[in-house]
Amino acid sequence: MMYPTAKRSNRYKARPARCRTGFSILILLLAAALAGNAQGKKLPPFQMVQANGQLFKAQQLPMGKPILLVYFSPGCDHCEKLVRQMRQHQAPLARLSVVLITYWPVKEVAAFVKQFSLQQYPNFYTGTEGNTFFVRNYYHLEQLPFMALFTKNGDLVKQYHSEHGWNDLLQQIKNLK
Repeated sequence: MMYPTAKRSNRYKARPARCRTGFSILILLLAAALAGNAQGKKLPPFQMVQANGQLFKAQQLPMGKPILLVYFSPGCDHCEKLVRQMRQHQAPLARLSVVLITYWPVKEVAAFVKQFSLQQYPNFYTGTEGNTFFVRNYYHLEQLPFMALFTKNGDLVKQYHSEHGWNDLLQQIKNLK
């Protein structure tokens, strides 16, 4: 017995290329958005010029130590207040690598290091990323100071977008293993 063949309806025709292209673009945008959410969860691969003029890269940080990354501006009152607090609470910070990074010129960084005697702290790394704005763009920074605490493996623990998170930061440092 023969079965009658059904005609295919128009709805099964191949979709036009522009629909497939639009769908592909949508998938790419979604993938980019998801990747954007992952950004900021690890220590960024920054590089900076230190006050002494030497290039310093993130991979030069000592292995096995938690990291505190601070983005600051030498002319910022809130940033200066934060650095004063850091100097007063050096004991909990001593087991961390503390990275102070700015976009200001090296000359200004050197003056800031001298003003706050930061050279006396061997675990402090202070420098400028210049006009690359890599770290600033990495975290989409709009106000300073910015602090990010990372585990010894470089995983983000918590971010702070002002110096007002100082007490919580100290508690987070105590909780690090």
